[in-house]
Amino acid sequence: MKDTNQNLRDVAIEFGLTNDEYNKIIELIGREPNYTELGMYSVMWSEHCSYKNSIAELKKLPRKGKRLLVEAGEENAGLVDIGDGLAIAFKIESHNHPSAVEPYQGAATGVGGIMRDIFTMGARPIAALDSLRFGNPEIARTQYLMKGIVKGIGDYGNSFGVPTIAGDIFFDECYNENPLVNAMAVGIVKHDEIAKAVAKGEGNIVMIVGSATGRDGIHGATFASEELSDESEHKRPNVQVGDPFTEKLLLEATLEVIKHGYVVGIQDMGAAGITCSVSEMSARGNSGMVINLDEVPLREKNMTAYEILLSESQERMLLVAKPEHQTQIETIFSKWDLHCKVIGKVVAQDRIKMWKDGSLVVDIPAQGLVLGGGAPVYIRESREPEYIKQTRMFNQNTISEPDDYNECLLKLLSSPNIRSKRWATEQYDSMVRTNTIQIEGITDAAVIRIKGTNKAIAVKTDCNPRYVYLNPYEGAKIAVAEAARNVVCVGAKPIAITNCLNFGNPYDPEVYWQFRESIRGIKEACEALETPVTGGNVSFYNEHNGSPIFPTPVIGMLGEISDVRNIIPNSFVEDGDVIVLVGTTIGHIGGSEYLAHIHNQITGDSPTINLHEELQLQSCLLELIHKKLIRSCHDVSDGGLGITLAEMCMNHQDLGAVINYNSEIRNDLYLFTEDQSRVVISCKKGMLEEIKTIFETHRINYSEIGQVKKGGTLSINNIIEVSNNQLLQSYGLH
Repeated sequence: MKDTNQNLRDVAIEFGLTNDEYNKIIELIGREPNYTELGMYSVMWSEHCSYKNSIAELKKLPRKGKRLLVEAGEENAGLVDIGDGLAIAFKIESHNHPSAVEPYQGAATGVGGIMRDIFTMGARPIAALDSLRFGNPEIARTQYLMKGIVKGIGDYGNSFGVPTIAGDIFFDECYNENPLVNAMAVGIVKHDEIAKAVAKGEGNIVMIVGSATGRDGIHGATFASEELSDESEHKRPNVQVGDPFTEKLLLEATLEVIKHGYVVGIQDMGAAGITCSVSEMSARGNSGMVINLDEVPLREKNMTAYEILLSESQERMLLVAKPEHQTQIETIFSKWDLHCKVIGKVVAQDRIKMWKDGSLVVDIPAQGLVLGGGAPVYIRESREPEYIKQTRMFNQNTISEPDDYNECLLKLLSSPNIRSKRWATEQYDSMVRTNTIQIEGITDAAVIRIKGTNKAIAVKTDCNPRYVYLNPYEGAKIAVAEAARNVVCVGAKPIAITNCLNFGNPYDPEVYWQFRESIRGIKEACEALETPVTGGNVSFYNEHNGSPIFPTPVIGMLGEISDVRNIIPNSFVEDGDVIVLVGTTIGHIGGSEYLAHIHNQITGDSPTINLHEELQLQSCLLELIHKKLIRSCHDVSDGGLGITLAEMCMNHQDLGAVINYNSEIRNDLYLFTEDQSRVVISCKKGMLEEIKTIFETHRINYSEIGQVKKGGTLSINNIIEVSNNQLLQSYGLH
């Protein structure tokens, strides 16, 4: 017996548990676990499922708000009231490790999983976004990953029938081996059709619905909770295989049973499969379950209890219902040609019991598996990275001024991080379901209408990982603020965020410091801008052979547009319009695209941001938009003012701009700084005085810098003279 126990302890270590955690399992269940139970604990106590190294910090984020219908973490996705008896469900999650070893299926199943999180809430998905990070685009490895990931996202979303309308793509060599694939979904639901992920009601039936269960994805959660290495290629079986056509059927069947009121609770089977759904739903309902694994529909022969419980086969749900609704539910799922089997029942006691081939194979407390119950919580050692001291020594006065500003602007416009992403977005159907008003690229954020109302929502994902690398606190604040500014620039009021926090190994004190500082920045920005966190995802262990990625806390922002007539573009509209730069220009270039792409340096400090000034700017812009005083608005971000002006010219072949600014700041610092809280607006001449009055009332700096001109040429202070054709060619659209 001693040898058996010791072997199980060794298995626990192999599964990613520690000796102390194994001892805690024994304490919780009052005995040594068997192999199947140990597998369940290993996936549920993995970082991916338990957030054991992050939850203490996550609890510091503002997770409540007057418009939030559920607190962050309570349900499958966040839920925000938009009035008229409607709510928006939205969430972002990562699928990084699977995409690194199997890019097509890894990305595709990332989309499928986040969609299920939305429609298990009773919400119909109406939009998808993706935030992607790749390595050097010139190397074969990156090109292979890009091709597979973008195709996986496009094929799944297009087949499923939800428009992919926004996202962001960023390149840096730190992502060469460990790309980031963060998928976001947005759905709409009536208040009286919201479903909960809970198991309650003694004697209620437990059903598994959707696809059959296979061996794909076993231990996918633990795979996502360890660093990538040269051996990771051998873990392809940990990557699930998706079927968007089956998911479309599952969507319709799920929404139908929810609409009829047949559902007590329902949850997606994502990470950790049946194990996760059974334990989390039981824990939320302060109940337990008795499950017969012989009733689970299988697509492979001779599957063990361990394999059934840890499989992450896609397109499956766990559903709890009253027994009297069994026939109606089975009829609906049969109509959609989907499996629907009763596999157990809800019990009053805090116990999960599972049977296989007539034997009791699992007998554990339901609360013991989940966060807040038995799962461990850690606060790791934190230390400021050594590289920070080096990067802060940077003196931007040592940077030489460009000899040719035309060449500099065009080269910057051709940077992989700035140039057109049409090579990716053209693979996505952005107009399916006919709700899309504007897609990102044409505007600062994507806009989608709420049918049956005069409302729309704006959505955006954002994060500049260079800023967060150089200053995690300021960089994370900027990620929130810029995402909010982007939705404001199309006429939307920011109302809530979801986040996907991508970092290296939390056991590394320098990585954990980056994480803690980022949380501090997100917290302050969300509190200042009144955009509470509705939920999201933490993805640690984004490293390859010990080399971490840049810390990348991606923000998914939701904005509300009360009247679709208030939507404005980000490009110039008419000859003779006045161009105004709004905000304060300092000339800081640390962390900028100019410094990285023109001078090949990622150094200095990130830009700083004053959140009070940011809030004032956003409030002022919304006032100007609602009063119809401005005709276009564009955020000044990557590449600075020079790139902003170029982008505002390019959407109209015959419209350019003549810019004449006065500044004591060096020309390159003025044009290419990424100082925060700045936008460029255009307006009719007759509106300018009223606009100036509003700026002065809000105490916002501004400067009139030029006019929109026919001719399709961008002219700046006699140092830049480029045609729209040149701009478009460098941008990758000619």
